[in-house]
Amino acid sequence: MSIRDERAITPRPARNRAVPNTGRTPNEAATDDTDSSTLMLAGAPASSALRNLHTLAADFVGHFTENVIPCGLLPREELQGDVTNVTLGCIKLAAAMLDKGRLPEDDDLDDFRTACGQWAREGIPLETVLEVLHEGFRLGWRQVAEYAGSDDVRAVADGGDMIVSMLSLTTQAATTAYLAELRVVASEHHTAVHTLVTALLSGQSSSAMARHCGIEVAGAYAVLAVHLPPHADELRSSVHTQVAARRKLRRVQAELAKLCGRTALSLLSTDGGTILIPGSPDAGWIDRLVAALSVAGEVEVTAAAAQADREDIPAASERVHELLDLASHLGREPGVYRMSDLVYEYQMMRPGDGRSELIALLQPLEKSPDLVKTLEVHVENDLNRQRTARRLHVHTNTVDYRLKRIAELTGFDPTRASGLRPLQAALLARSLQDRDAATDRPGP
Repeated sequence: MSIRDERAITPRPARNRAVPNTGRTPNEAATDDTDSSTLMLAGAPASSALRNLHTLAADFVGHFTENVIPCGLLPREELQGDVTNVTLGCIKLAAAMLDKGRLPEDDDLDDFRTACGQWAREGIPLETVLEVLHEGFRLGWRQVAEYAGSDDVRAVADGGDMIVSMLSLTTQAATTAYLAELRVVASEHHTAVHTLVTALLSGQSSSAMARHCGIEVAGAYAVLAVHLPPHADELRSSVHTQVAARRKLRRVQAELAKLCGRTALSLLSTDGGTILIPGSPDAGWIDRLVAALSVAGEVEVTAAAAQADREDIPAASERVHELLDLASHLGREPGVYRMSDLVYEYQMMRPGDGRSELIALLQPLEKSPDLVKTLEVHVENDLNRQRTARRLHVHTNTVDYRLKRIAELTGFDPTRASGLRPLQAALLARSLQDRDAATDRPGP
């Protein structure tokens, strides 16, 4: 069954019936002064059926409440206030249109636009606004057309044309006003989120700021550092790079909002940024979230995640961004990384005597670049001699000779676990030192 009660709009016999609430029959109503533009039905102005405005508006609003499901969930003061006033206004405009034979002027719809903007701010769905609008026009025209006689076919058609035109005009006005206000609301929310995230990341958030922003602050958050690589379109010379990048970002933000609603707080650019998820979501949920962002953005997202109490967010944010940079520097696959995944490498990032001592283990190899390269490739290939030989374009015997020579020069045999571990740590330490030096080096 339809959500609307069709019985409530079934036309009743119109013959020999007085125009509702006027105390006059249609023929008597025709004695009023009318001009050639007035639409006539059964010898009377078609607008006569709409004269008892308040009773008609109350009937319409009652129908909306009972038969348009979202409308029935609105507060009573909303129904008796804005909804009733807008219904009254639309009936008046429709009656004037039928009398004058022309559509309302743009200024005539100002109050209607104001109400639609207010509904957008209150969170009433646009589809509810449009459904009520269309249902009101349908009921209104039924109210008018039921008095038509057999000689009024042309008048009914002309009136139908005017009603459809007015419906189109008001639908455009409603949609434009609603979306304009929605953009303002979205901008206000974006600004509030930006302010709050900045405060959380700097350790300056407070209950007063949260109330000012209108966003509830949780006691703990999952802190994510996110990297968004370039989309394929960003690399095409025929496509505007910034447009493609912003489209990627918009898709990622839309997916984040879809999965987390307004609870997720984020500072994202086209390259990535920081996301704060309230509560303590489990690792599997975070993994699925990042996977969904990858699908939406059509890029392979890499993220680093940590859990932190609100006051610890600044330190946690710094750690996850360091972890993300480390995963990128090490060439790790896209996905989600946590401290447990890279704890050894993370600790190695810290400059100090220990790292310097490790780097010094490679000093005997500095005069033989081939030996250093062979060690690096051999470690990258998980100690597979055949793959290492193919990568270096040498024979496996050459690989064996170089590994033996490394053992002789350093005192650590890379073919044995006891010797490989310090050499592998030394390579990592040197790589991180080179990265730090490149970061600190002034530009040209």
